[in-house]
Amino acid sequence: MNTIFRKSMLSVAGLAFAGGVFAGPIAAHAATPVDAKPVAVAVQAPKPQGEQSHIGLNDEQTANVKAIIAAAKKAGLPERAAVISIATSLQESKLENLGHLGDMNDHDSLGLFQQRPSSGWGTPEQITDPEYSTTAFLKGLKQVDGWQDMALTDAAQTVQVSAYPDAYAQWEQQATDLVGQHWNS
Repeated sequence: MNTIFRKSMLSVAGLAFAGGVFAGPIAAHAATPVDAKPVAVAVQAPKPQGEQSHIGLNDEQTANVKAIIAAAKKAGLPERAAVISIATSLQESKLENLGHLGDMNDHDSLGLFQQRPSSGWGTPEQITDPEYSTTAFLKGLKQVDGWQDMALTDAAQTVQVSAYPDAYAQWEQQATDLVGQHWNS
């Protein structure tokens, strides 16, 4: 065989192979029925960091969980925002809407998130309103670039600026469970 003929044959074979590689997936999809149902893909939540803590909740605390979830939904945010919010509140107040703590409190921190009027979070009345305080927390969270993909404790700490930045992580599993239990209720 001469060289030109051999090169031509290899080129044709190469084109046929390449066409099969590229057309194969297209041809496979062409055989898919039009009424095919999409396949659900499970999205795995990030694995909680470190030792996990858990507390039993009373009716007031459960109502505060529901208020946090409602505020996240109202803000159009995903379940992850509610998980971060609930974990933060578990750390800051054990989901109790705390008023002024007197001598037990070295600052003017109030409410579910221990927000401070003197730091611009709102008035004492606003901060002790679960919807308002959660909305204020979520507003801060939305300003954190990449919060959706951050470790929970990093996202919470960026908003809260706590003296104990790693403490939020211990509540991630309980917060995840609470969101799973109450998101659709």
